[in-house]
Amino acid sequence: MKKLLIVYHSMTGGTRQMAAAAAQAACAEEALETVLMRAADAGPDDVLGADGYLFATPENLASMSGVMKDFFDRTYYAVLDRINGRPYAALICAGSDGRGALRQLDRIATGWRLKCVAPGLIVCTHAQDPVRILAPKVIEAADLAKCAEVGAGLAAGLAAGVF
Repeated sequence: MKKLLIVYHSMTGGTRQMAAAAAQAACAEEALETVLMRAADAGPDDVLGADGYLFATPENLASMSGVMKDFFDRTYYAVLDRINGRPYAALICAGSDGRGALRQLDRIATGWRLKCVAPGLIVCTHAQDPVRILAPKVIEAADLAKCAEVGAGLAAGLAAGVF
C-alpha cells in the first residue's frame, strides 16, 4: 500500500485546517495510507517511508514558517537522492501574498528532485495587523474545498500509480 505524508505547521490554526481538509479527502482513497504529521514531529524516516508528500505552511515574513523550515533542515540531507521523482504538492496559508513561502518550498522540493503534481495553493486570510495576524484563523469552506481537491487528487494519483 502506498503512503501519502502530509507535513504541516500552524500557529493560528489556518494551516492546520487546510492540511486536515486535504488529509480527510485523501483518506477516502482506500488503496492509500494517509499520514498527517506536524512538522515538529516529522523526520527523515517519515519522509523516506512515504511515496508522496503534501507540505502545508503559513507564510511568515515572506517565507515559510520557521518550524517548517526546521523540518526541511532536519530531513534534507538525510533523504537527498533517495526520494527523487516522488510527487508533491503545497498548501500555503498567507495573510496577504504567500508567493515567497511557495517559492521557498518549491525550491527545496526541486533540490530533492521531487515532482510537483499540482499548482501550489495559496489561501489568503487578509490578516494585516498584529491583532488579526495572531488571532485564530477560520478558513472559509470554499478554500477548504480547494485544499480537499489537492489532497484527493494527490491521493488518487498515488493510488492509481499515475505518479
